[in-house]
Amino acid sequence: MTSIPLLIANAPTPPQGPAGILASPLFMMGLMIVMFYFLLIRPQQRQRKEQQARIAALQSGDKVVTSAGIHGIVHNVKEHTVVLKVAEGTMIEFDKLAITAVHKKDAAK
Repeated sequence: MTSIPLLIANAPTPPQGPAGILASPLFMMGLMIVMFYFLLIRPQQRQRKEQQARIAALQSGDKVVTSAGIHGIVHNVKEHTVVLKVAEGTMIEFDKLAITAVHKKDAAK
């Protein structure tokens, strides 16, 4: 009976090297957060900045598509709104944030 505690006391301990750190739940959570940032958050921020730059560069004559799917030509650009010509004699005023796609008038040439 006295030899059992000695065997337990002399039992090898599991390695605590790099494999122990990689198996840590905190390390895995941190790795997941970093992956989410680079796969989801960063590309979405880049798209938002590009969209804001396109809206800031709106000029009269640009063809645009709104979030409602209305195609029109920019007639007038105001501080927060854009007046679109959707048909001959028909002007509609939209918020700038409603513009989803911009086709520059110079790109058609």
